[in-house]
Amino acid sequence: MSFQYLKKLPTPADIRARYPLSPRGREVKQARDAAITGVITGRSDKFLVIIGPCSADNEDAVCEYVGRLARVQEKVADKLVLVPRIYTYKPRTNGDGYKGIAYQPNPEQRPDLETGLITVRRMLMRAIEEFGLSPADEMLYPENWGYVEDLLSYVAIGARSVEDQHHRQTASGFDVATGMKNPTSGDFSVMLNSIYAAQHPQHYAYAGSEVETSGNPLAHAILRGGVNQRGVSQPNYHYEDIMRLLELYGKMDLKNQAVIVDANHSNSDKQYKEQVRIVKEVMHNRQLSPDLRKLVKGVMVESYLQPGRQDIGEHIYGKSITDPCLGWEESERLIYTIAEMC
Repeated sequence: MSFQYLKKLPTPADIRARYPLSPRGREVKQARDAAITGVITGRSDKFLVIIGPCSADNEDAVCEYVGRLARVQEKVADKLVLVPRIYTYKPRTNGDGYKGIAYQPNPEQRPDLETGLITVRRMLMRAIEEFGLSPADEMLYPENWGYVEDLLSYVAIGARSVEDQHHRQTASGFDVATGMKNPTSGDFSVMLNSIYAAQHPQHYAYAGSEVETSGNPLAHAILRGGVNQRGVSQPNYHYEDIMRLLELYGKMDLKNQAVIVDANHSNSDKQYKEQVRIVKEVMHNRQLSPDLRKLVKGVMVESYLQPGRQDIGEHIYGKSITDPCLGWEESERLIYTIAEMC
């Protein structure tokens, strides 16, 4: 056989029953959902900053980061909604490498998916219940939505997933803001078609059942740059790129037109320090055009306690083991700069 079935995993209902969110946590989540929804729909003029590690590889370090972010949120609450990136799966271009804490709770040990699911739920709950910040995650595996649907306030569909029918259909059933990234090619039409699919009802097979979804009016664009046929990064955060997106948005029947600019990945060519300059340029460009200001609802930044990255086994607390990130001090300064430029 091509598949070796190792063991049955607990169902989403099992995990949620074993690790329930408290009534206070549900109140926090509901309020945070409303705040983020207000930004995406334009009812609020606040600005989203989705910020945190490339990959949430260590529960204690991630929760320390979220705690620091919560203290900053109190100071910028009149201008910004800070959303901690707690990305629990890591997509791999060629299938090799660390695939995230949900897959491999200890990066130096074998995969353990059941322990990973529990670790993920516990970490996301801590962000809400201890620090009052409901998180963002990338939905790399659509069937895993049930394990975290009561915990996430923002979902991203990644550049490698956005062309996939199953991801688009599943996103149409999410009840929170959902960013659809442009694919690695940088093609805007692919991204916009995925937003269209996510915003409209779908009928398909999901998790062993025949389902219908209502459509997700909060689906929107994330610009993360692309790579041309020669493998060279092509950024798409510039004024002209976003104005072009605005024009294309206007040709489609899409609700709540919005874009989040991802300052890393192909926009920075993974030169993590460039994120600061890129965010400042985006904020400056918002001041040049009322239409652009209305469209750009936030930025996405990769940031951790320590700057840069390390290899697995180096054990530097709070330093990324995947893509390099901004360190905390520079990230905190950047958040205050964003608030000033709003």
